[in-house]
Amino acid sequence: MIIHTRVHDYQKLKVWQAARRLAANTYRATEAMPRDEQFGLVAQMRRSSISIASNLAEGAGRSTPGDFRRYVRIARGSACELETQLLITSDVGVLPQSATDPLLRLVDEVKRMLYALDADISRRS
Repeated sequence: MIIHTRVHDYQKLKVWQAARRLAANTYRATEAMPRDEQFGLVAQMRRSSISIASNLAEGAGRSTPGDFRRYVRIARGSACELETQLLITSDVGVLPQSATDPLLRLVDEVKRMLYALDADISRRS
């Protein structure tokens, strides 16, 4: 099965690479947030961003395409969570729109890639 072989080498997946960039960019952006948000939005945004790439890696290590697909969907949920958090940071003014807009574009790209990967796994299973 093609997807099964490809999946185990998750670091070659473009979506995993993009998710890793998103996590790094989220960490950098949240450094500028107020100290009183360190245990609120900052921590939650960092966890959400890390969860995307981490779930792809964990799912890739599972034994079946169905297992991997489940983790792809969990990663997609984390991307939606991060997107919401970014919108809220912009709404309440803890991050300027100039910081959130590039992250939102990258979240959108990652979400599109996750939807495509989910569909690809479904087709091949």
